[in-house]
Amino acid sequence: MAKSLRVGIAGLGTVGTGLLDLLAKHGAVIALRAGRPIEITGICARSRTKNRGHDLSMITWFDDPTALAASDGIDVFVELMGGEGDPAKSAVTAALMAGKPVVTANKALLAHHGTHLARLADEKAIALNFEAAVAGGIPIVKTMREALAGNQAAKVFGILNGTCNYILTKMAEEGRSFADVLKEAQQLGYAEADPTFDIGGFDTAHKLAILTSLAFGSEVNVAAIDIEGIEAVTLADIRNADAMGFKIKLLGVAVASADGIEQRVHPTLVPKGSPVADTDGVFNAVVVHCDFAGDLMLEGRGAGSHPTASAVLSDIVDIARGNLRPSFGIPGKELRKYKSAPKRAHEGGYYVALELYDRPGAVAAIAKVLADEKISIESIVQRAPAKEGAIASFMLVTHKTLDSSMRQALARIESDGHVASKPRTIRIERM
Repeated sequence: MAKSLRVGIAGLGTVGTGLLDLLAKHGAVIALRAGRPIEITGICARSRTKNRGHDLSMITWFDDPTALAASDGIDVFVELMGGEGDPAKSAVTAALMAGKPVVTANKALLAHHGTHLARLADEKAIALNFEAAVAGGIPIVKTMREALAGNQAAKVFGILNGTCNYILTKMAEEGRSFADVLKEAQQLGYAEADPTFDIGGFDTAHKLAILTSLAFGSEVNVAAIDIEGIEAVTLADIRNADAMGFKIKLLGVAVASADGIEQRVHPTLVPKGSPVADTDGVFNAVVVHCDFAGDLMLEGRGAGSHPTASAVLSDIVDIARGNLRPSFGIPGKELRKYKSAPKRAHEGGYYVALELYDRPGAVAAIAKVLADEKISIESIVQRAPAKEGAIASFMLVTHKTLDSSMRQALARIESDGHVASKPRTIRIERM
């Protein structure tokens, strides 16, 4: 058997420790599959004294991840620190400059610097692998980069954040408020103390930017994504969606056309019974629309120590086998300049929830505003107030319309004096 592949790991948190677990349990069979043993010869982490459940005394310790990245004692640099800037960026750059393949789970780094790093890896003729950066243990990167190499994708979308999916699932199943379920998610470790990155849609946006580049061969452009989180989704919205045959999910969606690329992250009503609608809890799902392979969906655990470590290990094994492929499926220099598509009619329409003062003319005024903006109504449901003069819940579903028209209509509706609170709107995706 060939000599060991020497690996340096920067970051021994949840994923790094999971990687140690995986190698300890399956090291022998991994060596057979990789064609050579995988050996950890260098590590870097914040604390030397923390108990990680493994004897690390024989492994060289580095206080500086950049020094580890450039060390002659490793063949591959594994970056598991996270963050779009330093020290992750400088360490990954140092490894590539030193001619060392890199494996990273850092979605933020790739979303902001992926194009530059991919081109640098190409110049050095080495691998920059990042299966673990998107959807945890789901092998979506390899699937898009390799298995679907003969296809042209037109659309990629999915549930890319387990925290949001857990919250929305619990609200629907248990009839609990957003705040209540969020608190539980934090207690269970599914959400951070500051959950903004997850519930605000930014984590999903980082992953979507990577998938977009893989799908369409464009430069990574996270700045072009329209982002809306789930903070404004109410229990009433969940119940209304259920009554109309939908579930609410936070989706990342990227669509390519002759006009350019559209990227968006937002809560979405999806039909019950569709595969994405049935993906609940902390699970993720990714759907790719291809011209030859058709529609493909992968579902699984999108985060967690061992699922994500499994994805990291798969990238290391590729390097051990000598498999070298362009990071985003095509050579970095061939990645096209990103072109944003103009705002078009949203094919699925919109769900709109209004709290109206129950008085003559209110509904007619709403209908007139929508007609003025050329927004066609598919269905309307009004729930009568408990007593005369109170506030009535009013829900409607539109046919496809321009996003700009919907925004203008909602602004007019909000200012005309008939609504008791800010209107709520959620896109509908017909799958």
